[in-house]
Amino acid sequence: MNFKYDLHLHSCLSPCGDRDMTPYNLVNMAKLLGYDIIALTDHNSCLNCPAAVEVGRKAGITVVPGMELCTAEEIHTVCLFPELENALEFSAYIRRNIPDIKNDEEIFGEQLITDSEDNVTGKEELLLTAASFISIDDAAKLASDFGGTAFPAHLDRASYSVLSVLGFIYPEMGFTAAEFTHKAYLPQYEEMHPLLKNMKILRNSDAHYLENMPEASLTVDLPECSAKALINALK
Repeated sequence: MNFKYDLHLHSCLSPCGDRDMTPYNLVNMAKLLGYDIIALTDHNSCLNCPAAVEVGRKAGITVVPGMELCTAEEIHTVCLFPELENALEFSAYIRRNIPDIKNDEEIFGEQLITDSEDNVTGKEELLLTAASFISIDDAAKLASDFGGTAFPAHLDRASYSVLSVLGFIYPEMGFTAAEFTHKAYLPQYEEMHPLLKNMKILRNSDAHYLENMPEASLTVDLPECSAKALINALK
């Protein structure tokens, strides 16, 4: 069955995310836009995933708990998990493996943790956009060790992508899927990087604001609309 997806969304926990991009708002906006399955992927943290998953259950939309990991090389990598428990364990591990740099809200913005009804329950004090101590060579295996999967984000962007930082992608990274923006012309990248022809290609919004969330259009073929089915398909 085909399900409409967006597997790269940020909430108000990401310092570059809008304060209105709460789990409640983004999940219900996704429903209005026609999505069946979405993933919440804040920078280096999964702490707003419990609220988003709960809102998703009530709204009738599948929310996959995830994270946009910033590797040591400053390469963004989307990590997705089948269960909240996996995601939160991974989140705690990553928090222990990011620099002890305090967030300056005046410069970077707030990092808000909320419940499913938009009540602010806390703030993340460490700067979540900092590069972690995790190498891109270890990202896919690490996500798998926690029960999930990972793919390199927005390969066609001029910053924070594996192609912009390293110039190439190689099999030893262990990725089976890759992400492009909606504007990317895929044949051009496949010609330059033949490995992509054997990978599952995703196109996500990376939305940080409600107005940046596009109407649902692309689909993923899954036996059922669940996080577990998605993880298995991407692996």
